[in-house]
Amino acid sequence: MRMPFAAALLMAALVVASAAPAQDLSRYSDEGLRAELDAIAETETAVLVPMRDGKGLSTNIWRPKGATGKLPTVLWKTPYNEHKVRGGTARYAIEAVRRGYAFIVQNERGRYFSQGKYEILGYPQTDGYDALSWIAEQPWSNGKVGTLGCSSSAEWQLALAGMNHPVHAAMVPMAAGAGIGKVGPFWEQGNFYTGGVPRTLFAVWMYGVDNPLRAELPQDLKGKMRARVAQYNDLDATKPDVDWKRHIRHLPYASLLSSLDEPPGTFEMQIARGPGDPGWKSGGLYDDSMGWGVPALWFNSWYDVSIGPNMALYNHARTVGTDREASANQYVVVGPNPHCQFAKLSEHYKVGDRDMGDARFPVDDQVWAFFDRWLKDKPAAFPADTPHVRYFTMGANRWQSDSQWPPKAAQPVRMYLRSGGHANSLYGDGLLSFDAPAGDEPRDSYRYDPDNPVQTIGGGDCCNGGLVTAGAFDQRQIESRNDVLVYTSEPLDEAMEVSGFVDAVLKVSSSARDTDFALKLVDVAQDGTAWIVGDTMLRARYRDSYTRPELMQPGQVYTLRPTPITTSIQFGKGHRIRVEVTSSNFPKFARNLNTGGDNEKESEPVVADNAVHHAADAASYIELPVVRR
Repeated sequence: MRMPFAAALLMAALVVASAAPAQDLSRYSDEGLRAELDAIAETETAVLVPMRDGKGLSTNIWRPKGATGKLPTVLWKTPYNEHKVRGGTARYAIEAVRRGYAFIVQNERGRYFSQGKYEILGYPQTDGYDALSWIAEQPWSNGKVGTLGCSSSAEWQLALAGMNHPVHAAMVPMAAGAGIGKVGPFWEQGNFYTGGVPRTLFAVWMYGVDNPLRAELPQDLKGKMRARVAQYNDLDATKPDVDWKRHIRHLPYASLLSSLDEPPGTFEMQIARGPGDPGWKSGGLYDDSMGWGVPALWFNSWYDVSIGPNMALYNHARTVGTDREASANQYVVVGPNPHCQFAKLSEHYKVGDRDMGDARFPVDDQVWAFFDRWLKDKPAAFPADTPHVRYFTMGANRWQSDSQWPPKAAQPVRMYLRSGGHANSLYGDGLLSFDAPAGDEPRDSYRYDPDNPVQTIGGGDCCNGGLVTAGAFDQRQIESRNDVLVYTSEPLDEAMEVSGFVDAVLKVSSSARDTDFALKLVDVAQDGTAWIVGDTMLRARYRDSYTRPELMQPGQVYTLRPTPITTSIQFGKGHRIRVEVTSSNFPKFARNLNTGGDNEKESEPVVADNAVHHAADAASYIELPVVRR
């Protein structure tokens, strides 16, 4: 497929604006990467960088051989075992050294060779701040530090940016959603929740990462002997394999890990908190009550676990910058890929089963151009007229740019959920219409049984032990179920671009005191393939407040506003727009047992009879940000 002309111009401009293109190191083995790094860099390993409480964080440092003068530094912090640098981190280290940067990989507190007790995100407001101060004090430092990383190596950067450290000159956070506590309508608390419903990925991820009874090197072991011992004692404990597809059904959910005889750790502490618990503010999560002090180049993706909070935080950083320079220099790139797979964007790119055409983007070139601008004082490397928002529109399969998110041209268009009372399954009479109901229309009812939940097929997710494969997949398998309400538009007369935050309003009732409502946006191709675009969910008790939950009265109609679905999709001519509504999306989300009690501590489910209402005085609808060009 040929790249559209406008996208080709954008790509050419990016390459011209960038510094020398990054070398392709993708075919190097880990051993080859380390050998290359040893050949070009002066290396210090397992250095204990002191924190304010006396604990030391294990740090590896690479500087260009024979370098004279002061060096800018790129800092990569991680909870993972990267003492022997490998993969993408090694490639970034090599490229940094070749370009005249010092590159640092530092383990978070309580991980591998770092001292102290582990806390998720690694105390960014203290340990992160102290690491920057230490770097600035080194005789080889030019006093400017950029932070870089994807996933956990990006998430800690967010709260640090709120501290506005004077040497924190620039940051490149990639797929950083789990570093966000609360921003705007999103109270996800580091991806732990969506709409007050626990996401199972966190339990699975914590099983692999949290190790409260870990082995440690002696606290007084330092210098060359520590570096020597670190070569053959990697402290990389491998836990027993778990059949997560079976074990994820364990109840109560709060004992998912302790039922494996795991010692209590981070998961047990956090599952005891509701989404509005003030305890979330005591850790390393960024909260929108904080300021923002660092220029940033964000990399996000449509099929990541938390694209909505990521884009909301990007907007927040542009409006509440601690100084004007920081707020004026926020840039974001959004690809069609799942979590952290930016390096895989290619000329013939598929996400899940859907062909995205030519999705190439010069990710690494832009990273180094951005750092050159802010760490080397080279304004021309990343010009000031670079578009603030560059995003891939799926369906149209092209890169676009705008000065803001959502795009300036986006206008809200409502589509209403309607039926004759039988929207159950793909074969029902559900209709998604531009016209609001004029009078009474019967409600659509279905029975939700937590022992028989609706299966997750694709969408945005990550890091879940193989429970869910992220991406675009056909949803017709689950749309055949009678407990899934399906509302489908007529075929579109012309293509429709939807780019921005997709809001929904549902009028619902239930026989239960509490239940969940899951909503999905689907692009139906002319051959009937039902591609998932995005999904969201809301636990009914949090419909009005995450800090003051309120149970339902059986049979009473309530208004639910789930957190927005965030996307850029072109529904093609002849395609149909579809919305699914049900009450589970498992195993991506933990099940609501419908009792109205302390759900995650309960194990006896109750079947709920749930309904969506759409009469004239109780309309249910979605609101699409439609871009007409």
